Amino acid sequence: MLILKDLLYTKDHDWVKVEGNKAYLGITDFAQKALGTIVYVELPEVGAEFSEGDAFAVIESVKAASDIFAPLDLIVLEVNEEVTNEPSLINQDCYKNWMALIKLPDTSKLQDFLSSSDYEELCKREA
Repeated sequence: MLILKDLLYTKDHDWVKVEGNKAYLGITDFAQKALGTIVYVELPEVGAEFSEGDAFAVIESVKAASDIFAPLDLIVLEVNEEVTNEPSLINQDCYKNWMALIKLPDTSKLQDFLSSSDYEELCKREA
């Protein structure tokens, strides 16, 4: 299982790469392996606003369909159309193939996210 050191993680197996008040958001290696072959990705509209906990994207695999929940309040700045056109890219490299570039209205919530080492411990407990 691949966990990158320079990212933040959620207990729902999302990763966040913060760049100022913006961030790239995707699912982790643990999540994509649990899902299996991803066959469909539905991403939100650019400009859409979500509150923490809102469903903002959908991923379907050969095993199941899963909502992706906003890990904090966010505004969608850009979506990765490549993964909507070829969802299996997430299986190939889930960290390169982000889902959305988001604006973070309140970066203080990032302190609640997991470090790479904390996330690795979570994955060990859930494996």
